[in-house]
Amino acid sequence: MKKIICFLALLTPLFALAQKDTVRVMGYNVLYYGNGCQGPNGLYHGYFSTIVKWANPDILSLVKSGSAPTSPNEEQISAPLGFPDSIIKYSLDVAFPGRYAYCTYTNASKSTNMVLLIYDKNKFGFAGLVSSYSNITDFNTYKLYYREPGLAQGHDTTFLYLTLNHDKSGDDNELVRTHQLGAEMAEIHKHFTKLPNYINMGDFNVRSSSEGFYKMFTSPQDEGFKLFDPPFFPDRKLKYPANWDHNPAFAAYFTTSTRESGGIPNSCGTGGGAKGWYDHIFLSESIVNNTDHIRYIPGSYVTLGNDGNRYRIGINNNSISKNKAAPDEVIEAMYRMSNKYPVMVSLEVSKNQGEKTAHTEVFGVPVFKKENVQLESAIVDEQLTVVFPEAMLHEELTLEYVGEDGKVIFNKEIRPEKTRMNFKCKLEPGQYSVRVSGEHNVVTELPFSKK
Repeated sequence: MKKIICFLALLTPLFALAQKDTVRVMGYNVLYYGNGCQGPNGLYHGYFSTIVKWANPDILSLVKSGSAPTSPNEEQISAPLGFPDSIIKYSLDVAFPGRYAYCTYTNASKSTNMVLLIYDKNKFGFAGLVSSYSNITDFNTYKLYYREPGLAQGHDTTFLYLTLNHDKSGDDNELVRTHQLGAEMAEIHKHFTKLPNYINMGDFNVRSSSEGFYKMFTSPQDEGFKLFDPPFFPDRKLKYPANWDHNPAFAAYFTTSTRESGGIPNSCGTGGGAKGWYDHIFLSESIVNNTDHIRYIPGSYVTLGNDGNRYRIGINNNSISKNKAAPDEVIEAMYRMSNKYPVMVSLEVSKNQGEKTAHTEVFGVPVFKKENVQLESAIVDEQLTVVFPEAMLHEELTLEYVGEDGKVIFNKEIRPEKTRMNFKCKLEPGQYSVRVSGEHNVVTELPFSKK
């Protein structure tokens, strides 16, 4: 008996070391979920619940969600106060009661859409917002910690960082995307000496591997900040260079569109069937090479609901072949929910037995950065000089002069090609403000006077 007890005692550490957990990470552009453009929120809570119950994610990144106010009386929002709470109560709790919570959300950009990170609170805890970069929308980086057994007794744990993105869409906006994501990564560089267990995910609206920001992600000057797109590496299913725009060879990876006709089944979103791979999940070297208790499970990257036969047809079009990538009710819910397919990766988390790892996070760096427009102090020769940050160059903007009564006096569509631009200012003496807006957000509103 003593020999058996001793043998079991020797095995116990091996069993402990062998303990592993699978974590499913899902990204989804939910197409203004919450603002009512697709239909009543209650109806869409049901669609979302159906999708989540089937997909069973542990971490869920929502981008292009309707923006809920972060404080009462907030302007430029599109979803009702408390909308994230209603997602939990009326959608996620229906699928998995008591399982999910959401991280702090922001809207410094005053946009009509926002990002929202949801997590399984039984597996993870929210450790804080690490970085928030505001340019058209907010690009947020969140820090989660894994709930190790014995964590309450002071044991070490494993951290996972996630950046959520929704950048500028459109064939003509590659430079805008590069400016946005280049500045986002510049902020990330300030917060880390090298990338830790890190995921950068969202709807990037990217057309090919030659886009500026994509090359910046996958071939950076500093190898410590290199990101990996799993189908290329480590899965080696695809090779660079790659142009996937309207290319049927990439049909299994396409994420837009689930619908064939814009405006059907509702007025939101684009049609045309699956023809673009916009949604990606980029992974750090730490996760790819399993250097800190989290590793990517090879071959787990998938476009949910896409059977690879959807090129230029809808998710529920069975004329070529029946879509068996998900149950019928899930396929229909995805068709209704958004014009985008969700994407997912699976990670394996090894229990941290107290091993010390090299922490790469830099503390004390300001969390929030917003790109701001500025005015020259004086009007010269009936002209007002507006100064744009480099990260906002090439964006489609509207410049307005607004009187004290709130009426718009001057309106001009602009696309800044340089940082300093002059605009005519033939106004009567008085107090005014200049408002610079994007298609879906207010960039800034600054007061000025005309003497």
